[in-house]
Amino acid sequence: MLPTRILRLLEFVGFSGNKEYGLAQLQEGASLHSFRAVLCTMLLLCYHTFLSFVLGTGMGNIEEAEELLQPYLKRYPKGAIFLFFAGRIEEIKGNIDTAISRFEECCEAQQHWKQFHHMCYWELMWCFTYKRQWKMAYFYADLLSKENTWSKATYVYMKASYLSMFAEDDCKPFGDDEVELFRAVPSLKLKIAGKSLPTEKFAIRKSRRYQSKSPVRLPVPPLEMMYIWNGYAVIGKHQDLTEGMLETLNQAEVTLESAPATEFFFDDQCLVKLLKGLCLKYLGKILEAEEYFTFVHSNEKKIKYDHYLIPNALLELALLHLENDRKEEAAKLLDIAKQRYKNYSMESRTHFRIQAALLQVRSHIENGVHVASPVP
Repeated sequence: MLPTRILRLLEFVGFSGNKEYGLAQLQEGASLHSFRAVLCTMLLLCYHTFLSFVLGTGMGNIEEAEELLQPYLKRYPKGAIFLFFAGRIEEIKGNIDTAISRFEECCEAQQHWKQFHHMCYWELMWCFTYKRQWKMAYFYADLLSKENTWSKATYVYMKASYLSMFAEDDCKPFGDDEVELFRAVPSLKLKIAGKSLPTEKFAIRKSRRYQSKSPVRLPVPPLEMMYIWNGYAVIGKHQDLTEGMLETLNQAEVTLESAPATEFFFDDQCLVKLLKGLCLKYLGKILEAEEYFTFVHSNEKKIKYDHYLIPNALLELALLHLENDRKEEAAKLLDIAKQRYKNYSMESRTHFRIQAALLQVRSHIENGVHVASPVP
């Protein structure tokens, strides 16, 4: 799953990998009646519900994950770990209300391992984001910022992001102010083994526009971070969730275009276009989606700060072509996204996705697979 350049480095120092063989070994281990079976099952569940989803193209093998989980969930109906994976599976399937119930049940199942609660809070935060229930999403971001130490900068950034989505007449919880929260984000940065977390670096970059005396608002910060975590592949399973998100983006676009022009205008415009393109893709409006992704690429010289938008727009356009059986065009766009753009936000994550998409394209070309276009 690693990007090609990292694989070459690993091969140089003596490591090699075979994903299919590794997965087959884990599947064989999971089928045995031993303690190792549980470990193999856990690894496969992590792979299908997190690794291949967040670092891939949002196409984890959920059917296999469910098949692996069901015997354990039946045997341990109050097992927190299994309830968590059950919630994650429902979330990926787009069954958000069922997922919320599973995560809440998971929190109730045990009280000793608080960090496990925090994992549930993170997923619950995203579930309420998909439903556009900003106050509930803020509530879980606030809990994380107070109880968990993994990434205070990320949690405070998310708190500020949700506050920025409140209506003008909404009461701000705890007297919090999004501008002050955004300004606090850089001071909360952590370093692990001398390195900053990529998500923190992204949050700090986005927060910089609030440091001046006259801050320029981010248009839809939680929806942007939602893209980083591949959340549009979740809401894309349900037409009503996707249409709701598109409505929010349309409102943001109107606000952006009616406001006085700033140095961030084209960055914000291209961001909104990219996110709208994703919604339109999942609603089956292929030509409109293609137009929005192309818009971002064709305006790359106008983008001042959010350079990550350009390779990601090419990636999304390539995936769109792949789903509509335009394999050669998809491969060409992926190569451009991979080779031409460097040193942008969340680059490693984008390279993981490009690598997954390239493998998908090559598989389809070799096998002559026809990929149906998405349906709402």
